[in-house]
Amino acid sequence: MTNKNYLAIFAKSFNWAGFFLPKKIYEDCAKLYAFCRVLDNVADEENNLDSKIERFNKIKSFYKNTYALSNKEIRSLDKNEMIINDMVALAEKNKIKRIILDDLIDGVSSDLKKKIHVNSVKDLLIYSYKVAGTVGLMMSKILNVNDRRALKGAIDLGIAMQLTNIARDVVEDKKMNREYIKPDFENIRATLKLSEMFYDSSFSSIQKIPFRYKFSIIVARRIYRQIGRKILQKGNMENYEKSGKIYVNNFEKIYQTIISLFDLMLVYVKEIEPHQRIKEHAIISQEVDLDERI
Repeated sequence: MTNKNYLAIFAKSFNWAGFFLPKKIYEDCAKLYAFCRVLDNVADEENNLDSKIERFNKIKSFYKNTYALSNKEIRSLDKNEMIINDMVALAEKNKIKRIILDDLIDGVSSDLKKKIHVNSVKDLLIYSYKVAGTVGLMMSKILNVNDRRALKGAIDLGIAMQLTNIARDVVEDKKMNREYIKPDFENIRATLKLSEMFYDSSFSSIQKIPFRYKFSIIVARRIYRQIGRKILQKGNMENYEKSGKIYVNNFEKIYQTIISLFDLMLVYVKEIEPHQRIKEHAIISQEVDLDERI
């Protein structure tokens, strides 16, 4: 399976938004997503815990020891090793700090437990940064964004999307003994309210993205945000559980893409605001020094 296949099969919203990126940038984003998928697949597979930990440690060890491989060594790699090697090369090319990749791996490894229970908003924010805020940072580097305010906003967009995922997957996570938030609609609503704050604060970061990449990020942001709004329309836990996995269909994606044109215009007329999530970043930085990553 190619990196492009991973995006097309497992990340339809991102793949849709990726249509508006130049081909080479899309391919680099696909490499990043494939790396994330390799990690997630181990954490989410149904094998026993010891087997999953063993597989994850093997992947982690290969990643830690992967630098410049010869062509002969590259030809001998299996599929997952090739994806990891591609990611390491991508990180070097785009000056992505290894510590950010380490954060991502650490975040996914925290899912390798028999039972997961997140006890506080602080732990939820730290987890969301590690598994998704890191991806926002790495995407920014691929898009040649280096402005510190914009990088903070990229973290915010990643966190917003992860909070949306958590709110959407409560039933599925419960079956896997994972409780990132309490499984009731009040907590789902509160999580989506928090995600809205991060979506809002991510907007001004888009103003610093090179023009040819702006629209793709705006589309991805709007489509993913719509998932949360569709969840809220369920109104109660009974309707939420009956609905199954909530997603944005192609007709809705077309509509959100059209509306994104207005967001694109707004990017150029709206004054850049100071970073709004200072408090939340300070909470995350109690464990992870975000300034060091940015």
